[in-house]
Amino acid sequence: MEESLLELGTMLMIAGMGTVFVFLTVLVGVMSLMANMVRKFRPTAPDDQVTYEEVAAIAAAIRRHRRS
Repeated sequence: MEESLLELGTMLMIAGMGTVFVFLTVLVGVMSLMANMVRKFRPTAPDDQVTYEEVAAIAAAIRRHRRS
């Protein structure tokens, strides 16, 4: 029995959408795994305190950039 063009199109659509769904599911899983690995193996954070000298240097750089 010969399949109609509508049936062939429907099968192709289901196959394509299934492929995309599987790919995106795998992508989300891999990204979650990588995020967990980064959280686990990331080096300790440096001291988050910014000194007054650093603030002054940043402010001076911004002021100089805006003038030019």
